[in-house]
Amino acid sequence: MEKIRIAERPNWQARVEAQGFGFHTFDGERYWDERAYYRFTERQVTHDLESPTRVLHQMCLEVVDRVVQSEQLLTELSIPAAFHDLVRDSWRRAEPHLYGRFDFSYNGSGPAKLLEANYDTPTSLLEAGAIQLLWLEEQIASGELPAQANQFNTLAEDLVRALATFGNASPWWFSAIAGSSEDRGTTDFLRRMAAHAGIDTRHIDLQDIGLDTQGRFIDLAGEPITRLFKLHAWEHIFEEPFGQAVAASGTQFIEPAWKAIISNKGILPLLWRFFEGHPNLLPAFVDPAPAKPVAQGRVRKPFFSREGANIELCTEQGQRVEESGPYTDAPYILQAMAPLPRFGDSYTLIGSWVVGDVPAGIGIREDDSLITKDSSRFLPHVVLD
Repeated sequence: MEKIRIAERPNWQARVEAQGFGFHTFDGERYWDERAYYRFTERQVTHDLESPTRVLHQMCLEVVDRVVQSEQLLTELSIPAAFHDLVRDSWRRAEPHLYGRFDFSYNGSGPAKLLEANYDTPTSLLEAGAIQLLWLEEQIASGELPAQANQFNTLAEDLVRALATFGNASPWWFSAIAGSSEDRGTTDFLRRMAAHAGIDTRHIDLQDIGLDTQGRFIDLAGEPITRLFKLHAWEHIFEEPFGQAVAASGTQFIEPAWKAIISNKGILPLLWRFFEGHPNLLPAFVDPAPAKPVAQGRVRKPFFSREGANIELCTEQGQRVEESGPYTDAPYILQAMAPLPRFGDSYTLIGSWVVGDVPAGIGIREDDSLITKDSSRFLPHVVLD
């Protein structure tokens, strides 16, 4: 694994915008950064990333099966009691799921270490599934990369295949919070993949979803929403009036309610409890004293943190790094620290995607800090021996 400098494509901004990637720059700072790429060997991808992704996914599903059989575990995960049946029933009915992402610390050798699972509302899907693939194709065509260069990236085709299994008997609404270009880019990408699968798709802002007198969710035209992809976390839905109507609405939700278990960082202590010593896991425990300073070699994370918010860490050398944020209303975990590898001035995180139950590709994020955030840069990758 190495980071290699490369020339940017001429007029790259227009090229990515043509693919619906309008959020390539935030506040004048690059989010998409193609001035370099990360190179992996085939073995690194297949042995160190793809295989653990498959195994960890199955382990997570096993944890879900254990959790839904236990009121105590559902409570430990801070899932409100009023929604235990919703979560439990969605699993027992085998409600289908679509995608998720594991975040790894990996430096090219040794086992990748699982930092967290993002299995309900993971973003950077457009960047990973389409934008970096277009970059690869154009860099090969221009001669900047050799013809045999490849990527671990079957996201687009895997999404089309997975979406096709849902059938096309009824329309599918894709929703995100109005005003978020990143969320809209993700949902529009998924809509395009669904259209390739022959599904009639529509967009609706989350704020525009209504409820009729029969308890059905409806769109602005009053049409019942039979299937809804919502880029909105279940832990938020559980706290909103919207959530009270879910169980009786008749709407099929993607992701299903059982994904609230895997997307919760409380699953990390459960994974360690049930699979202690697994080479891809880090010791993790519910934090009994979240007001105390983080000990050296530990990371503190809220159950429901997103994009690095409210994370605190202390390295083995005593360096302390923390990010502020709004996620202070749930328990925290303590996790052993697996520092992100440093390439030049940047710390690098690997996001490994699952579509359905199949590993589907990776995306690379890097930051000047040990905590990966919403503003962290996305760089393409290449697999080349």
